[in-house]
Amino acid sequence: MLRLLQLELQKLLLNRASKVLIFISFILPFFVIILSSLRINFFGLFVLELGHYGLFNFPIVWHITTFFAAQFKFFFAIVVVSMIGNEYSNKTIKQNLIDGLSKKEFILSKFYTIVFFSAVATVLIFIICLSIGLYYSSINELSLIFRDTEFLLAYFIKLVGFFSLCLFLGMLVKRSAFALAFLFMIFIVEWIIYGILTWQINEDTADKIQNFFPLKSMWNLIDQPFQRIAISKMPNSQELMYDFGVHWYEIAIVLFWTALFIFSSYRLLKQRDL
Repeated sequence: MLRLLQLELQKLLLNRASKVLIFISFILPFFVIILSSLRINFFGLFVLELGHYGLFNFPIVWHITTFFAAQFKFFFAIVVVSMIGNEYSNKTIKQNLIDGLSKKEFILSKFYTIVFFSAVATVLIFIICLSIGLYYSSINELSLIFRDTEFLLAYFIKLVGFFSLCLFLGMLVKRSAFALAFLFMIFIVEWIIYGILTWQINEDTADKIQNFFPLKSMWNLIDQPFQRIAISKMPNSQELMYDFGVHWYEIAIVLFWTALFIFSSYRLLKQRDL
């Protein structure tokens, strides 16, 4: 595994564009720290400072930070599809197979890279959340500090699943731009199908079916935190209650899609005439 990972990292670090995108992918989540310390003066009437509104206290900081950090995943998605696009355009995929790398090892090297960068991103988010939370929160009980850290697991699985989809699309179309266009098309198609199901059946059934779609299932791993923020400010408002937790079945659905995308990538490569 380490040999395959090292081989792929060498390729990425030798590519200037990939290095820049990887750097941006890891730097952007740190903007959450800037957001937490942001002070906005509204014409001298009042000062808005998000960090002092309890938004970055424990344990809600784990939810808010992972949700917003997950929105930056598109930068590394470009790296993932470029990994495949460059292999075909530079014909390095053929050379790797000639040099003794099997097709299975080729796909695994990409997958190990996805897992590696997802793990690094998750560790960075852990450090960011812990730092912001310790600065703004008065809570010092370990049980409360580390409550809701399951959002980190959800964040990691969300990245692995999303990047595995990007890997499959890169293998399918061989071109980075087309792969990203297909990603956008999948998003549109999912909502078209949802609209048809709502029209033909009913909204409740359509919602349940939509939760099994690849992109929607990845989104479900970390629900939007805005209602939770509202609840924290109005604890007696029962109308705002909703289930924002991380559930095992949501993780299972994304893991299923991840395995399917990796297996499909391997089957495409195995059957394709290089």
